[in-house]
Amino acid sequence: MTEPSPSRPVPGPPRPVPGPTPPPAAPSPEGAASGEDRFAGLDEQPVTEHVAVFEAEHSRLQRELGTIDQL
Repeated sequence: MTEPSPSRPVPGPPRPVPGPTPPPAAPSPEGAASGEDRFAGLDEQPVTEHVAVFEAEHSRLQRELGTIDQL
């Protein structure tokens, strides 16, 4: 009869490999708030008000992404 082999450690996730550096982000149009600005202070607002903020951002993203096909 064979004896069970001793347990071995489980390998972890692969290490990240350095890749190409992403290009710098395009500047925001004048008057447009950055992502951080849109959500600044959200944690101080009641959760019920979060919905309106996220819906507004969702609408903005739909408008922006909707212009991609027109290029």
